Amino acid sequence: MNNKINYFLNTVRYIHRCHSVLTPKSSATTRKHILWIGIYRNPLEKVTFRKLFLNIFPSVRGSSRFLSQKTEVFSTGAKIQDKSTEDLVGEQAPQSSLELEKLDNSESFKGKHVMDHSDPFFSSLQKCTCPSDVLDLVLESAVSVKHFTNCLTTIWKLFKNLSEDQQRYEKQLIFEHPAFVKLCQQLLRDARRMTRGDLVFSLHAVVNLGIPQNTLLVQTLVRVCQEKLNQFDNRCISVLATTLVGLGKDKNVSALQAGLQLLVEQRIPSIRDIFILQNLMKCMGKDAPVFLKKKLEMAVLKEIDHLTFLNALRVFLALNAMDYCSIPILNACSKKIQENVHDVPFRQLILILETCCNLQYRNVRLFSVLADYVNSTAYLWDKRQIIHFLSACETLCYQPRELMGVFAEKVIEDPEFLNFKNLLIVLRVYSRLNYAPRDKKHLFFETLHSCLNKYLLQISNTELLRAVYSFCILGYLPHQALDELLQKDSRDELLLSDDLYKEQKEMMLHCVKTCAELDSPSFTKPAFVLTENFSSLVSLNLKKARAALIELLGDETMFRQNVQLPYRYHIDFEIRMDTDRKKVLPTAAADNLADSSVQRLAFLFVPLSAFCVGTTHPLGMLAMKKRHLSNLGYHVILIQSKKFQEMTNEDAVKFLKGQIYSENVFPFSEVTVQDNN
Repeated sequence: MNNKINYFLNTVRYIHRCHSVLTPKSSATTRKHILWIGIYRNPLEKVTFRKLFLNIFPSVRGSSRFLSQKTEVFSTGAKIQDKSTEDLVGEQAPQSSLELEKLDNSESFKGKHVMDHSDPFFSSLQKCTCPSDVLDLVLESAVSVKHFTNCLTTIWKLFKNLSEDQQRYEKQLIFEHPAFVKLCQQLLRDARRMTRGDLVFSLHAVVNLGIPQNTLLVQTLVRVCQEKLNQFDNRCISVLATTLVGLGKDKNVSALQAGLQLLVEQRIPSIRDIFILQNLMKCMGKDAPVFLKKKLEMAVLKEIDHLTFLNALRVFLALNAMDYCSIPILNACSKKIQENVHDVPFRQLILILETCCNLQYRNVRLFSVLADYVNSTAYLWDKRQIIHFLSACETLCYQPRELMGVFAEKVIEDPEFLNFKNLLIVLRVYSRLNYAPRDKKHLFFETLHSCLNKYLLQISNTELLRAVYSFCILGYLPHQALDELLQKDSRDELLLSDDLYKEQKEMMLHCVKTCAELDSPSFTKPAFVLTENFSSLVSLNLKKARAALIELLGDETMFRQNVQLPYRYHIDFEIRMDTDRKKVLPTAAADNLADSSVQRLAFLFVPLSAFCVGTTHPLGMLAMKKRHLSNLGYHVILIQSKKFQEMTNEDAVKFLKGQIYSENVFPFSEVTVQDNN
C-alpha cells in the first residue's frame, strides 16, 4: 500500500512539472500537446485513465529517458520552440501490446457506415465545404459516438480534394482546432465500443490526415483492429488493407498485417469484388507468400469478365505492388486500357510503363497504343511530360518512332526549354534507342550540341562524360565537349573517385575514345584488319551455328571463330569471300590476297535484349559496334540467337546460306522496320 501511495504522489508531482512546461503555450497548442501525450482524460473514467496513463508515463526514475526521446509529432513541419516541451510531446506510444480495458461489445455490427439523414446533425454535416466547417460544427454540437467517425471521414474527404498548398495550410488549422482534439479524445476513449465499420474508417481517416503512426491514438486503433479482426466483413478488410499500405512497419502493424494475411487466405474464395481484391493485393505486397499471390490471382481471374476500365487500371498497378507477373490478368487489363486510353491520366501512363518494366511484361501492342495516344495529343502535353514518357519507354527498350520524330522537331524549333537534366535524358533516350530523325539528323544533333556547350563550365566531370558518351553512341562527335573531356582524362580527373560506377565510367571513356578515332572524318578504312587472336573454341549456344557452317562450307578452314579485333571488339564468326560474294575463300588463302579483292563477313549472334522491343532494330551499343565493324572493313550480319536456336538443323543451314550469299531466306536477321503486331 505504501508503495502505491508513493507512486501516486510521484505521479502527481510529475503531472505538475508537465503542466508547468505547457503553461506558456497558447490554449490551442496546449490542447494539441495534451492529445498526443494522452494525459487529458475524462475524470470519471478512472480505470481507463489509469491504464492509458501508465502506458504513456514511465516512473519518475525513468523520467530522464522519457524526456530525452524526440519524435516529430506533426507532419506539417510546425516547430515547437520550447525544448523540454518538444521532448515531452515527442514520446512514442509503446510498441508492445497496449493494455486496453476489456469491454463487452454487444452492439451489432454493420458492414458499411451509413449516415442517418433524418438526424439534423448529419444534414448539417453534408453542407460543410471544408474541414474547418466540420470542426466548427463539432464544437457547436453534442457529438455522440455515432457522429464522430462520420465527422473524421468527412474531414478526410474534404481534405483530399484540396490542392497541395491548401492541404498544408488546412492541416495546420485542423490540428490546432479544439474540436479536432475533442474528436480524437472521444475516438481514443470509445475505440473498443465502436462498430467495425466505424473503427476501420476512423483509422483510415486519421492515418490519411497525417496523425503520426507512433502516437497513442493510432497505435490504439491498430491494436483494437487486431483484436476485432475476425469480426470484420470483406468491406472492412478492404478499408483496413488500404490503410495499412500507408503505415510503416512496427510491432503492432506487423502483427495486424500477419493476422490480416491469414484472414485473407480464408476469405478469398468468398470475395467477388475486384475492387476489394486489388486493395488486398496492394496490402499483401511483395512479401506475401507465393501461394497467397496465386490465390489472389485465381480470384481475380474468376471475375475477369466483369472487369471495368478503372478496375483494370487498379489491378494492373496492384500486380506491381505485389511484384507478381500474371500474364492472363495483365493481358486482360491491357486490353481494357487500350480501349479506354483517352481516359488514362498522364501520371497513370507512366505508372503503366513502369509496371511493365518491373514485371518484365512486354506487350508491344499496349506500348504502341500508349505511344500513339501521346503522339496524337502531343500538343496538349508539356514538353517535360513527353520527356518523362520517352524516358519510361527507354527503360522498356521500346522505340516510339513517330513520337520521337515529333519531339525532335520540337527540340529543333525551341531548344530553350531544355535544362541540363532534361538534355541528359534526351541524349540517353535517343542514343540507347538508336534513333535520329531521318531528314533532320544533323540539325538535331547540332541543336543538342549547342545546348550542351552552354553548360560546359557548370557540369561535373561525370555529367560531361555521360553527355559525350551519348553523342558518340549516336555517331556524332561534339568536338568542344569532347576536347574538354579528353583534357580532363589526360589529367586523370575522371577516374579519381573510387565509387561504384568506376568500372562503368571506364567503359564509357573507352567507347568515347574508340568513337573519336573510328567515327572521325579523317579515319580511313584500313588496308587489312589485324586479328589479334582467334580460337576454335565456341560457346554452347554457338555450336549449332558452327555445325551448320561446317555442313554448308565443307570444313573449318573456310571460316574463323571467336575473332578478337582491335578496340576490344569481338565477332563470333568471320568468313572471307570474293568481292561479288559468289565464292567463299579459305582463310589461309585469303590472307595472301589484296584486301581490295576480299569481302569480309562478320556474324554476330546477339540476344533479343540487344534489339528494341518488338523489332530487330538494334539498340545503341549494338548499332555502334556494327558501325565500327563496318568502318574496319566488315559487312556485319546480325542474327538473333534465340530464333536461330529454335530452327531445325536443315533450316539453320538454309538460313546461313541465304545470309552468306545475299539470298533473302529468313528476314529476321536485319530488319529495321518496326513490327508492333
